Amino acid sequence: MKHTISILVENHAGVLSRISGLFSRRSFNIDSLAVGVTDDPTVSRITIIVNGDEYTVEQVTKQLNKMVDVIKLKQLDSSSDICRELLLIKVRCNAKNRSDLIDIAQLMQAKISDLSSNSFTLELSDTPQRLALMEEMLRPYGILEEVRTGAIALQHGTEVL
Repeated sequence: MKHTISILVENHAGVLSRISGLFSRRSFNIDSLAVGVTDDPTVSRITIIVNGDEYTVEQVTKQLNKMVDVIKLKQLDSSSDICRELLLIKVRCNAKNRSDLIDIAQLMQAKISDLSSNSFTLELSDTPQRLALMEEMLRPYGILEEVRTGAIALQHGTEVL
């Protein structure tokens, strides 16, 4: 089962290494990782998505809470979070399929980032599921290159980390 952990940490060198080391020592693979500075430049927010059972994730969160650099953390669940990733995807295009690709971009509410005579680059910020759907829709045209960011997440409503 996938688990999303949102962590506020001190913003200084080595923090990410220590946190990822904790996951590595427990033989936990990180599915997604995103880090960014918050509105307070001394604090960063780390969003980690891992696949594991409840017990193991609980043990990791207890260990994370013991780390000096960790200010606060919360395990989010799919019913109380907003999760987004960014996808940049470049596909083959020609005069015949260009209008089809534009239709897909409009349907998925993707932005056309670059257009040349033989390639078409789209960007979309959405849920991981919608990004996967767009990849599947574009696969028949020939994906030349793609890159996705790690997931970022916030809780619904007024609750904050």
